[in-house]
Amino acid sequence: MEAKGTVHKYGDNVDTDVIIPARYLNTADPKELAKNCMEDIDKEFVNRVKEGDIMVAGKNFGCGSSREHAPIAIKASGISCVIADTFARIFYRNSINIGLPIIECPAAAAEIKAGDVVSINFDSGEITDETTGKTYQGQAFPPFMQNIITSGGLINSINARTE
Repeated sequence: MEAKGTVHKYGDNVDTDVIIPARYLNTADPKELAKNCMEDIDKEFVNRVKEGDIMVAGKNFGCGSSREHAPIAIKASGISCVIADTFARIFYRNSINIGLPIIECPAAAAEIKAGDVVSINFDSGEITDETTGKTYQGQAFPPFMQNIITSGGLINSINARTE
């Protein structure tokens, strides 16, 4: 399993209220949520993001409320993976549950720049900044997590096993 895309870069403590502002929580439709993703921190994000792009951030990404809407909005916007120094634990769990790949890698989060093209091998955890040629070692996904992500989330993964 791999991802490759252009980087959208953010700092530390990006909270769920910035990822998807509370005023848009009157829907659970992923496409509607994606229209307002990152709006309060980056008004042009929705106009720049392309399918397969990568989001890179600093420490404590996804802090704040426990809403699943935040990773849903990111995934529906086209982001194929989020790399951060660290993630808020509930955001980490919600991301895996809805099938959004996320990787903690402090060095990559610090050094990769907005606009760089990055590829990620989820089997090995290797992150390559193709713009600079530098490689980073993130945490590889164990097979059960890869199954959840490739199935499109925890519920789909469970349903596939019971059919």
